Amino acid sequence: MKQLLQKLAQFLSQFLDMALLVFRLGLGGMFMWHGWPKIIGGTAKWAGLGKAMGTFGIEFAPVFWGFMASFAEFGGGLLFALGLFYRPACFLLVSNMFVAFSSQMIDDKGLQKASQSLEDGISFFGAAFVGPGKYSLDYYLGIEGFANKAHRMKRI
Repeated sequence: MKQLLQKLAQFLSQFLDMALLVFRLGLGGMFMWHGWPKIIGGTAKWAGLGKAMGTFGIEFAPVFWGFMASFAEFGGGLLFALGLFYRPACFLLVSNMFVAFSSQMIDDKGLQKASQSLEDGISFFGAAFVGPGKYSLDYYLGIEGFANKAHRMKRI
């Protein structure tokens, strides 16, 4: 059984970069899709979203915070999908999901409603450590290629 699992792992690992591309495009695309109505929603939409910062005692400038949340969702999703400024985009999205999760739990919406924010936040957190793979703009620009080479050299 161990040998079979090792062969499966060896086979699948050949497709790591392609899998990371599919992961980035799928999750990033969905965040863009969810974020777009918020971006174009205008000040009324942004003010409603920005009230979530009240969870942390931040009551001022709800329109600003709502726009930032919308930008994090749409813009962060775009950067994530492209693999551009990938790791900062991951942490931007983690922080956005942390605020969403916290506000949903404090508003007593329960884990059933808040679980998606938690799951997405955990996914982005893990993705920040994995990296975007070689089919990314960061790799093309030499940002990730350097990190990957440095990591490989340590392992040898």
